[in-house]
Amino acid sequence: MALDPLDSALADLVQSHPRLFVLTGAGCSTEAGLADYRDARGEWKRKQPITGQAFQGDAHLRRRYWARSAVGWPAFDRALPARAHQAVRQLQASTHAAHLVTQNVDGLHQKAGHEGVIDLHGRLSTVICLECGAKESRREYQRKLLAANPWLGGLSAAYAPDGDADLESDRVDQLDVPDCSHCGGMMKPDVVFFGENVPRERVRTALAQLDDSDALLVAGSSLMVFSGFRFCRQAAANGQPVVIINHGVTRADDLATLKVDGDVGQRLQRLAESLSADGTVQPRVHSNG
Repeated sequence: MALDPLDSALADLVQSHPRLFVLTGAGCSTEAGLADYRDARGEWKRKQPITGQAFQGDAHLRRRYWARSAVGWPAFDRALPARAHQAVRQLQASTHAAHLVTQNVDGLHQKAGHEGVIDLHGRLSTVICLECGAKESRREYQRKLLAANPWLGGLSAAYAPDGDADLESDRVDQLDVPDCSHCGGMMKPDVVFFGENVPRERVRTALAQLDDSDALLVAGSSLMVFSGFRFCRQAAANGQPVVIINHGVTRADDLATLKVDGDVGQRLQRLAESLSADGTVQPRVHSNG
């Protein structure tokens, strides 16, 4: 099937800038059944998520978070990689995706077999004690939540972004939130909540990888959050092309060398296939399949 002009321009740019710094967002995971936060205009689809300050400072909001998360977590945990993840994996296997940073907390890049991923905002699959730093798996913490609150197991609700659920229950303030088994401290998902800063060392590592790349490819992000937008500003300052594949507007549209609208999974899949068709891509063979 012939490529449309934007697909062709995208393939040409990647061929001339073969070492990409790939930055992915929620638009890569919507096909996997995970909700995103913003619409095509970059506006919030729902109320803004809980902030780190509210989580730590308000016991009612913290219980509400864990109740909703307990209902939403199983479906989030079961999600499988979509076309966007598989296409980026093919680009990584061919060395086109030299570096990969994701704003997502779903771990789907790792499920797709990606290597060396920087999880900019952490991963929801781990919880951490804010007092002693002890960590445990979210699956184990889910077991503790349900053991302490059996009534949660009978609830259902529409799924929301990042393992949340649109749950309203008058029993929220009865929720028994398990504390750290080591020191009794407060447990929190090991992710960067809204209003919190990405750890400096993580940012420094990612910026160094950007400097080591030929171009920045943004896939499935509105870039409305500064933690992702900063890479577009830095790439522009470096004189590196900024390529954006996203359904709808982004904060960095005026910095883009090439803006490709449309379905992110389809666009990335066609990019990987077009490069493979002309012999540019030579995927490595992995013994584990």
